Amino acid sequence: MVWDGDCSFCRYWIDYWKKMSGSSIQFEPYQEVAKDFPDIEEQNFKEAVRFIATDGLVYSGPDAAYRSLYHLEKFKWLHRSYANNAIFRNISDHLYQWIANNRNFCFRITKFLFGSDPESLKPFWFIYLFVLLYLLLI
Repeated sequence: MVWDGDCSFCRYWIDYWKKMSGSSIQFEPYQEVAKDFPDIEEQNFKEAVRFIATDGLVYSGPDAAYRSLYHLEKFKWLHRSYANNAIFRNISDHLYQWIANNRNFCFRITKFLFGSDPESLKPFWFIYLFVLLYLLLI
């Protein structure tokens, strides 16, 4: 998985992904490995993550994310959904593009909802939801 090493949002989630996947996936920032893939323009690396499979095929954006998650047994359904369900694929593509265009904002929201340490996510979102529901019901 090749990602943008200058993106805080990307770094946060890649660190979490590394913890989930163990050694089954190699993660590298494009700034360090782009030279190893001369067929991929640097701008392409800046726009979206790239999953480079062992057979040399390159996948981008949500397809890359879901293909990498396919290697983790409990997340295979995500890749199947992306590959076989046009509505899921369309939503994923649009959401991925929106996040890519708003990385700094999404990084702040991520830390607000899950905490600062990607290796130890906190369920702050649940607490916020509970407080919001409480306030709405009183």
